[in-house]
Amino acid sequence: MAEQKRDYYEVLGLSKGASEEELKKAYRKLAKKYHPDVNPGDKDAEAKFKEINEAYGILSDPEKKARYDQFGFAGVDPSYGGGGGMGGMGFDMGDIDLGDIFGSFFGGGFGGGFGGGTRRNGPQKGESLRVNLALTFEEAAFGCTKEIELNRTEPCDECKGSGCAPGTTAETCPDCRGAGQVRIQRGAGGFAFSTTTTCSKCRGTGKLIHTPCKKCGGAGSVRKKQRISVTIPAGIDDGQAVSMRGQGNAGVNGGPAGDLLVRVQVKPHPQFQREGTTVIYECPVSFCQAALGAELEIPTIDGKVKYSLPAGTQTGTTFRLRGKGIPELRSSRRGDQYVTVKVQVPTSLNAEQKTALHAFAAAMGEEVPEGGLKGLFDKKKRKK
Repeated sequence: MAEQKRDYYEVLGLSKGASEEELKKAYRKLAKKYHPDVNPGDKDAEAKFKEINEAYGILSDPEKKARYDQFGFAGVDPSYGGGGGMGGMGFDMGDIDLGDIFGSFFGGGFGGGFGGGTRRNGPQKGESLRVNLALTFEEAAFGCTKEIELNRTEPCDECKGSGCAPGTTAETCPDCRGAGQVRIQRGAGGFAFSTTTTCSKCRGTGKLIHTPCKKCGGAGSVRKKQRISVTIPAGIDDGQAVSMRGQGNAGVNGGPAGDLLVRVQVKPHPQFQREGTTVIYECPVSFCQAALGAELEIPTIDGKVKYSLPAGTQTGTTFRLRGKGIPELRSSRRGDQYVTVKVQVPTSLNAEQKTALHAFAAAMGEEVPEGGLKGLFDKKKRKK
């Protein structure tokens, strides 16, 4: 009855005038939620699923949607005296692919596998491989060439990747005629739709190998240990990767090989730290050097350079060495090195050094007991 139906826009949770993309998105979400295979034995979910499909079947058709927007149910349902009825629920689902909607529930296919994915019998790119490579601070800064060892699949040289013994060929699968998939009719909730599933006879390959290659067992590829030369660009940083196209596992059915991703792990440096293209170094200097000034030799990734430290430099002072940092990745520019001065306080002094410091303290107008603070505390105890 007409009065028992809900407004189609209300069914999909949308307002009148919703766009095609909004309709499609709402349908996908609700169809996943209420599909009978997700809710087995739930009559309420089955009824809602039928209602959702009916609503989308009308609103996804521009002509039917226009009639519904103008005349309501009378424009699309014969029971209301209008035209363009539902035709026994045989409505058009537009460009919605049910395999795409339900694939996440059933491992790539409803009832054994919807279509819409990559055909297994067609050329497929090989699997990409990932390896880690440890570098020193300097190797990462200036770039280098390294050799790595890895196991990967390569086309079998015996059968040239066909999987068949020499002198034999594979037979085209008679069930799927080489497609790797078969189409079946499914029914649920009082309506029917067609789906595709992986061919069980050839397991999706589209061919039957009666005499497999002895070397690869019919796989068409074999696993080999290989040594590969990797060029590391100057300026690469910890965690970044070098991609080597075509150096991964062999492709399937004539497809290209996968890629090799080499992830860099930079070892810590005993003196330097890195922030992007900047090198940070903490330079220890003596009290006298800081007070009087000095000619210093500062280590850099290029070697030692001379620097004139001004008299009266305070601990924590930072100066910059331009162009002594890390090269920018794939660029001729370089960062800088920042040097932070850290004044070292002597921890043990001989008698001569102590006498000299007391004389210096006196010249500065400072009162320092002969025994330092310890001597001062001892004097206070004796007074008591």
